[in-house]
Amino acid sequence: MWRHTLAQIPSTFGKLVYISSLRDTNTGRYEHHGLSQIFGEEETHAALRESHQRTFAEWLSYDLARQKADLELYLSSFQVDKRTILSTWIRLTPYRNLLPAEAGEPERKLYLADFEAILELLKNEHDVVLTDPDA
Repeated sequence: MWRHTLAQIPSTFGKLVYISSLRDTNTGRYEHHGLSQIFGEEETHAALRESHQRTFAEWLSYDLARQKADLELYLSSFQVDKRTILSTWIRLTPYRNLLPAEAGEPERKLYLADFEAILELLKNEHDVVLTDPDA
């Protein structure tokens, strides 16, 4: 059932976003009502935690070109202008919340360096102009 759910998300980055959204930011526990009803809370938490780690490792295994293509696939699923999304990501850095808690420091640094490099490329490609929100 869980594999079927993830298979509906076409991009690895989209899967990473989705799985991360299932993690309670106060407790670090993964929650999914439907899975918990069938398998129980502990088994669900363990399965989602493992899926998060595996999806994160898959993203890190991609070279920059593949990561960029995957991120563009993710962005194409939104009706909002890409410039709006990119400028929001630059200002609010929500991509930092996608890291699994178990990720080591080298993996964290690699993810952030790769993502921020791709974000800079996309910013230039889409002519993102950052404005001061307080101005």
